[in-house]
Amino acid sequence: MVDVNELLVEAIRETENLNEGEVFLVKDLFKGYAWNRITRKDRLLLGTLFLNWVNKTDGNIKAIEKTSSNQQRYEKYIK
Repeated sequence: MVDVNELLVEAIRETENLNEGEVFLVKDLFKGYAWNRITRKDRLLLGTLFLNWVNKTDGNIKAIEKTSSNQQRYEKYIK
């Protein structure tokens, strides 16, 4: 099993492949089978860590509304 901090680094790295204006969930940053192999507990922690990273960095990702299933949505923009 991969460490959650390594998953966070992977998710952050994957945001570089997104286009400006793209809206996404953290799970969209992983292949379907890779996301499904992460335990629920670690997925929740990863979501929290990613949101904290977005809020603490002056990057080009911003948190927007949550989905009906309470998943945080993000948008990539150009500064």
